[in-house]
Amino acid sequence: MANVEIVMPQMGESITEGTILKWHKKVGDQVKKDEVLLEISTDKVDSEIPSPASGLLVQITVEEQKTVPVRAVIGYIETDLSAAAGAEQTSAAPASATVTEAPAVTRVATAAPASEKRVSGRFYSPLVMSIAQAEGISMTELEAVTGTGANERVTKKDILAYLEARKAGASRPVAEPSTTPTRTSTSTLNIGTPVEIPELRKKYPAPAHEVLQMSNVLQKMAQHMVNSVRTSPHVAAVHEVDMTAIVRHRLEHAAQFEKNEGFKLTFTPYIVEAVVKAIKKYPLINSSVEGDMIIRKTYINLGLAVASENGLIVPVIKHAEEKGFVGFARAVNDLAVRTRNRKFSPEDIQGGTFTISNYGVFGTLIGTPIISQPQVAILGTGAITKRVAVLNDAIAIRSMAFFTLSFDHRILDGALGGMFLDTVVKNLENFDTNMKF
Repeated sequence: MANVEIVMPQMGESITEGTILKWHKKVGDQVKKDEVLLEISTDKVDSEIPSPASGLLVQITVEEQKTVPVRAVIGYIETDLSAAAGAEQTSAAPASATVTEAPAVTRVATAAPASEKRVSGRFYSPLVMSIAQAEGISMTELEAVTGTGANERVTKKDILAYLEARKAGASRPVAEPSTTPTRTSTSTLNIGTPVEIPELRKKYPAPAHEVLQMSNVLQKMAQHMVNSVRTSPHVAAVHEVDMTAIVRHRLEHAAQFEKNEGFKLTFTPYIVEAVVKAIKKYPLINSSVEGDMIIRKTYINLGLAVASENGLIVPVIKHAEEKGFVGFARAVNDLAVRTRNRKFSPEDIQGGTFTISNYGVFGTLIGTPIISQPQVAILGTGAITKRVAVLNDAIAIRSMAFFTLSFDHRILDGALGGMFLDTVVKNLENFDTNMKF
């Protein structure tokens, strides 16, 4: 037998600590490898952490709501050596409430086990691969199976459910993506929990007031916003963009696009493409500042700020400079699905070099977004609405929107900010409407 250490994972290079939000198992429970064991929160995102091995949870050393450094031991699983190495099945271990002296202690990271096979960026366990082979499921078909495991891994339950649906003649389950965040009231947002603090209760008596302890994510977001405003002297420029051609193109091609790709066409990939082209023309926008040094990136990692029930999340499209329109659409859809299902890996939410914040989905016309450090600019996109406009000296009804660029005035002046934003506008207004899918 061996005691496998459960350690606080490092969710990104810049992350130094994590907070345990919830243990999904209690001492004495049997756990399976890759089963969700606990939830943690960092200054980047909340994450579900899978069990590193199959066996018996014999000790929890760090309680809920406690913050510890990365790689700190937070619990132990009693298992045999084969399970610690990554075996899918283990024999039942005797129940125990505490850890006794063990013959061996094995440290297992939360990364994908070596026994798993990576295909197109996804990991598949030997058990899933053997089921797929026995049932004649091709790798292309396997990639289409929706995974509910950690980091969207396909579990045994997922592949068996897929087989049942296939035998019944049903089409494979496809998540219905949405790049538009739900209009959620603050009463359902995970912004905090009610607390009773005598000093505050005297100042803010019930029932006229409710006192909430900020959630960990909200506290971290608040710190980031304050630090960003303190770090960068923010300047904002607002341009108006005529989206009429984009609206018409999307309407005309939405059905064919959804038929080809399996998800809905939104306005976001149009905007993403226009931004990436503008960044290539004005690469200083794609920089960061360290002291008196400017770090200009030759790659474009585009962050898309998304409102979720747990706060603001900024997943990142990596190497956006290498993608085309359909590639942008697929990436945006993938991020939307991951946001809804809370299936982010650390790599999905870090390394951004420029950010787009689409507050227009809430009906907001104009906003002034705060820069996501250490970036030097962020684009805010307002709601697309029909308005009266002057076109060729004539009055016309057009689909218009306001775009705001907030930028760091330490290295970006009004001229560069205005030229960049004007290029984004022109890229959208001169979009190739002959493009078909």
